[in-house]
Amino acid sequence: MSLLEYRDLRVGFRQDGAIVEAVRGVSFTVERGEVVALVGESGSGKSVTALSSVNLLPDTAVLSGSVTYDGEELVGTPEKRLRDLRGNDISFIFQEPMTSLNPLHTIEKQLSEVLLLHQGMTGKAARARILELLDRVGIFQPEERLGSYPHQLSGGQRQRVMIAMALANNPKLLIADEPTTALDVTIQAQILDLLADIKRDEGMAMLFITHDLNIVRRFADRVCVMKDGEIVESGPTAEIFDAPQHPYTQMLLAAEATGRPEPVPEGAEVVAETTDLRVWFPIQRGLLRRTAGYVRAVNAASFAVREGETVGIVGESGSGKTTLALAMMRLISSEGPVVVLGRDVQGWSNRKLQPLRADMQIVFQDPYGSLSPRMTVEQIIAEGLGVHKIAGISSKGQAVIDIMREVGLDPETRHRYPHEFSGGQRQRIAIARAMILRPRLVVLDEPTSALDMTVQVQIVDLLRRLQVTHRLAYLFISHDLRVVRALSHRVLVMKRGDVVESGTADQIFDAPKDPYTRALVAAAFDLKVEEGAGV
Repeated sequence: MSLLEYRDLRVGFRQDGAIVEAVRGVSFTVERGEVVALVGESGSGKSVTALSSVNLLPDTAVLSGSVTYDGEELVGTPEKRLRDLRGNDISFIFQEPMTSLNPLHTIEKQLSEVLLLHQGMTGKAARARILELLDRVGIFQPEERLGSYPHQLSGGQRQRVMIAMALANNPKLLIADEPTTALDVTIQAQILDLLADIKRDEGMAMLFITHDLNIVRRFADRVCVMKDGEIVESGPTAEIFDAPQHPYTQMLLAAEATGRPEPVPEGAEVVAETTDLRVWFPIQRGLLRRTAGYVRAVNAASFAVREGETVGIVGESGSGKTTLALAMMRLISSEGPVVVLGRDVQGWSNRKLQPLRADMQIVFQDPYGSLSPRMTVEQIIAEGLGVHKIAGISSKGQAVIDIMREVGLDPETRHRYPHEFSGGQRQRIAIARAMILRPRLVVLDEPTSALDMTVQVQIVDLLRRLQVTHRLAYLFISHDLRVVRALSHRVLVMKRGDVVESGTADQIFDAPKDPYTRALVAAAFDLKVEEGAGV
């Protein structure tokens, strides 16, 4: 008997008096101790299929067919019984931990709640178990993180806490929905190794939902490929990767950011540079809020970026990548010179910086969070033109149409709202909002990490084309070293605030010198990590 079995599952959603089908006749099994990967692009029905197992779908959902767990039918099962199964026998790891963690409770309290509810564990035993879990999922100095709130952790750290919560009760089935999307390559490898160890030691089965086929190749036993709510191909992982039969599967496997950026033009002007930049955040304690120490977010960082050049910034979550970029953009305070277009802007007031803001733009990781849901796409893209009073723009409407065409968006959709677009389209909107100002420097903070592989390739090609056309200088922050290699001319490697290595992309990827860099490259490109190159 299979641990989890789907038979002709169909899921639709009531909308405007009609039912829109999201899953159409899906059938597959997950055996005990087995990892089954459910892969496909956004909107293919992967998450809906997984959530339907214990009815975590909204009230508008209509289910038919069968889902059984250990022989017990789950479709139509009373909510009380489903609550018993959730968290005990079946655990979930979701993609976006910020919406899953309680912003008002510390990490310790949230993990304690899981242990108390399901195991009745309290006091020292619960605290010891929490520290063990946090350590196993790669939280650095877990004792110091117990009193932290979710907003005080990086995206990768929040995801690790979610994974710790899911594993707390030793479930028999773990349903993981894009659990490693926000993680660094080294931590991603550690988490996958951890899950593999638990699977082996405790016989835990997994339904693993992901768009990262590199993970599937080395982690899953079997693969089910979904498209438009249907499974178009399934089989053992080796067979699917070595001899894919369906054209859609072949397209997914071929989708990988490749190639190299165009060479930097000779004599290219330095757009931004810094020497020994430092960002330290004070740790204040006691009633009088005295400074008891510092979080050394960035230590003595030095680099320059020229017209038409991309400087990639890589490292684990909490290494200081985004902090360094925000300091260069003058969005946080720092010490050391920050020279932008030949002027040292260190210490400038916001009013004095205002004329330079149009030349320095940023594209964030999550476009859905950075785009106002109350504004149309046209209003979002054109907003900066009014704020910065850009000269030479005779018609805002025409400027929006032109930039939408340039980034690959249909101008006819400019009156729609962000929720009406896919993830890749929303990222193009965010890029258009930055590019309409014709900036000189653009910070790209994980702009492809949450996107499907096929969409990643499109965004990388778009960014390379825009760079050549407009001679843009990019600071590209990412934990995906494959994308970094495809985009970057030079690379900075950061670890706990320090730049441990820098050089050309070829030097960093082909002949890394620092043990930490070697570990990053090995984890990203499935190479053997040499002894002593730990992180």
